Amino acid sequence: MPVSRSLISVFALYVLFSIKAMAGDVLLNGEKVEQLDWEQLMPADYSLDGFFDDRDIGAWDDLDPKTALLMDELQQVLQSAPIVPEMDGRMIKIPGFVVPVEGENQNVFKFFLVPYFGACIHVPPPPSNQIIYADYEPGVKLESLYDAVWLTGKLRTKTFSHELASSGYTMDVYRIEPYNE
Repeated sequence: MPVSRSLISVFALYVLFSIKAMAGDVLLNGEKVEQLDWEQLMPADYSLDGFFDDRDIGAWDDLDPKTALLMDELQQVLQSAPIVPEMDGRMIKIPGFVVPVEGENQNVFKFFLVPYFGACIHVPPPPSNQIIYADYEPGVKLESLYDAVWLTGKLRTKTFSHELASSGYTMDVYRIEPYNE
């Protein structure tokens, strides 16, 4: 019995995708997953150096009202950090630490992903282009905030503000895994 051309085409596509997957490409929902570093979420020319150029941080006194004004100014600069527009819609995998925003008991549904432990808990938080607001509807049970995780999902260049921090990115999370190098 002859095999139809469409069946051969489907089989060829299956073999091609299987070979690509074995070669290291990870697919999720039919899209290639890119593993990112946090630096890739900042424009290449972005730096906070300009903010600190004319200021002697070592001379700041916590009780001085001028210091409070400078901290407010710094907070504004951090909350409006520029993002990389080309990141919108990409399927990514990125490591980080969870800062709960919404949950129940130890089950967290909405959270910030940050590049280092303690971010958003200590003041000031990282720049908004170094914070991802994540939504994971099934929720994840967190044993410890000290443990890093891998998030895989669809990244969006959409801002989100909360009393803890402001994020320059949001993510629809499809997978959360323990961070193991």
